[in-house]
This record gives sequence, C-alpha cells and structure tokens, in this order.
Amino acid sequence: MPAWLTLILAVAAETIGTTALQASQQFSRLVPSLIVIAAYAAAFWLLSLTLRHMPVGVVYALWSGMGIVFIALIGYLVFGQKLDLPAILGMILIGAGILLIQLVSKASGH
Repeated sequence: MPAWLTLILAVAAETIGTTALQASQQFSRLVPSLIVIAAYAAAFWLLSLTLRHMPVGVVYALWSGMGIVFIALIGYLVFGQKLDLPAILGMILIGAGILLIQLVSKASGH
C-alpha cells in the first residue's frame, strides 16, 4: 500500500477516534469508548506502516496537522464548537504547510 494512502487512513482513523472521544463523554459511554480504542489502535498501526517509507518528522507533521484541521472542522460542524479568526488563520497556515511538504519537499517520500 502506498505511504500516502496509509497516512490518509491513519489520519481518518485518528479523526474517528477523537470524534468518538468527544462522544464518549469521558469514557462514560461504552460504544463510543470502544470506538476510541479501536480507532486509535488502527491509527497507530497505519502510522507505523507509513514510517517504512517516510521520515518520522514528516509523517508526524502531516498526521498531526491534518488531524488538527479535520477535528476542528468536525467540532464546528458536528458539535457546534466555534472557531474564531485566529484559529481559522492558523489552520489555513497548517494547510499551507502540509501542501508545501507534500508538493515540494523531497523528504515527503513522493
């Protein structure tokens, strides 16, 4: 499986896990709590597969950056959490950094 695909799947699993973490209400609800555990296990396993082909610093920067943006959007859309202008600008900068790494950097493994 290509490194970029395992990375995207790792981000998706981490995003699912973090969303379920909010829904678990501090692990007081069983089903969301089980989803948290399974999703994080899958995320870290997929992340480890990505590390076979890409350096850890680049992988972690991409994984955490994409996770931040996706979770903020889910928080806004699903949980009604507000984003102010500095938060939105910060996420735009994170997105720009992700694009820079993916499109230009030789370290990204493309």
